[in-house]
Amino acid sequence: MSQPEDEQPGSSTATPKETPLPWTQLFPLLAIRIAEPVNMTLCMPFLYKMVKGFDVVKNPQDVSFYAGLLLSSYAICQAITIMYWGPLSDRIGRRPTLLMGLTGDLATFVLFGLSKSYKWAIITRSLNGLFAGNSAVVKSVVAEISDDSNRPRMMALLPLMWNIGAVAGSAIGGLLADPVSQYPSIFGRFIQETDIATETTHLVSTAPQQHGEPLPAQSMLSLLTPTSKFVMATNVLMCLAIAMGDQIYPIFAASAPADGGLGFSTRDIGISLSVSSVAVLYLQLVAYPKLAHKYGALTCCQMGLKIMTPFFFAMPFLSLLSSSIENMIAGKTFMRLPVPTDWMSFVGFEYCMLWILLIGLLLVRITGNVLAFTSLNLLVSNIAPSKAMLGTMNSMQQLGTTSMWIAGPLISGTLWSWSIKHSVPFPFNSHFVWILCSCFMAISWWMSLKLPNSVNVFASGQTRG
Repeated sequence: MSQPEDEQPGSSTATPKETPLPWTQLFPLLAIRIAEPVNMTLCMPFLYKMVKGFDVVKNPQDVSFYAGLLLSSYAICQAITIMYWGPLSDRIGRRPTLLMGLTGDLATFVLFGLSKSYKWAIITRSLNGLFAGNSAVVKSVVAEISDDSNRPRMMALLPLMWNIGAVAGSAIGGLLADPVSQYPSIFGRFIQETDIATETTHLVSTAPQQHGEPLPAQSMLSLLTPTSKFVMATNVLMCLAIAMGDQIYPIFAASAPADGGLGFSTRDIGISLSVSSVAVLYLQLVAYPKLAHKYGALTCCQMGLKIMTPFFFAMPFLSLLSSSIENMIAGKTFMRLPVPTDWMSFVGFEYCMLWILLIGLLLVRITGNVLAFTSLNLLVSNIAPSKAMLGTMNSMQQLGTTSMWIAGPLISGTLWSWSIKHSVPFPFNSHFVWILCSCFMAISWWMSLKLPNSVNVFASGQTRG
C-alpha cells in the first residue's frame, strides 16, 4: 500500500540519532522472552514419536490428532489466564508479575519432562500453559523503556529471542530425543541409572492459584477502535496460519512419502528446524530496523504477510521429491531430473535438491515471520492510547495469538489425519492443510492493506492538548 511522501516513516531529511539501548534493563527481558518458545518447540521434533510411544492409538494415522491435542493443551490453558497477566502487571508492577510467571513455568516444565503417559503429558503441558503470560508483560516493559529512535530495534529483538528459543528448543528436542539410541556411548549407562531412580519417585503437582481482579470489561472494550480491530484481526489470521503450519510441519516431515510427507527421522526434523534459522540473526538485528525506519512497520508487515503466502502453497510439493527418492531406492522409476549420470546418482541429486528446496522455503518463512511478527508487535504498541493501557493491549494481542495456537494445531492435525486416510484428489489430499494456511495468510495480507498510516506512530508517546 503506497503512502503519501510526507507520511513516509523514512522520508525525513534528518534522521534522528538512535538512543543507545539500555542493556542493563533489556538483557533480563530478552532472557525471559526465550523461555516461552523453548517451551513450545522443544517437543515438536519428537512429538509424533512421543505420542506414538504412549500407545493411545491403534492406527498410526490417528497419531497426528492426539499430537495436535497435546500441543494445543499448552495454548488452551495459556488462553485461560493470558488476559490476567497484562492487567495484573499494570496494577502490581511488571517485576513481580514476571517472577510469578517464571517460577511456575520452570516447575511445570520439569514435570512435563518426566511424563511417562499421555494423561500425565496433557496435565503437565496444561499446567505449563497457565504460567505462559510473560510475553505480553515483556512487550509492555520494552515499549516503556524505549523511545521513538530505538523502539524498532528493541522490538525487533523480541521476535529474535523467540526465533533463537524456537531454534534452541527444536535443536535440543531433535538432537537429544531418545539419547540412548542416538548417543549410546554417552547416555546409555546414565539413562539406565536414571530410569531406576525415576521409577521409585512419586510425582505430585499442584494447580496454580490465580490472584488479582480482572480489568473491567468496559476498559477493555474501549480499546477496540476500528483501527485496533483491523490490527487484531490481521494478527489473528496470521497466527492461525502460522500455528497450523508450525504444528503440521514436524508431522508432515515425519510422515511417509506415500502419505504426502517427507519420511524424515527425528534428527532430520531437528536439523531442518534449526539450520534454516541462522538467517534470523541478520534479519532481526540488521535488516529489520533499517527496513522499519525506511518504510515503516505497516509496510514491513504487509511485505512479510505477502511472501509467506506462496511458502505454504509450495511446501507440500516437496513430498514428490521424497516419493521419487523412495521409489528409486526400491528399484522403481517415478521422477528423474535431467542431470549427467557421471556427476551424481539420481538419488543423491534429488536428495540434495530436496534439502536445498526445503531450506530455501524455510528461509522464506522465517523472513516473513520476522517482518510480520515484529511489525505487528510494534503496531499493537503504537495503537495503545496510553502507557497505562500497554499491558492490557498486549494481553489482548496475546489472547488472539494464543487462541490461534489452540485452534491451529487441532484444525491442522484433524485435517491432516482425514486427508491421508481418505483417497481424495488435489487440493483435498495432503496439500489441503497447506493450501488452507496459504489462504488465511492471503486474507491477512489483504486486511493489512486496509490499515491507515497512523498506526506507524506510537500514540502513547504523543502529547495531547
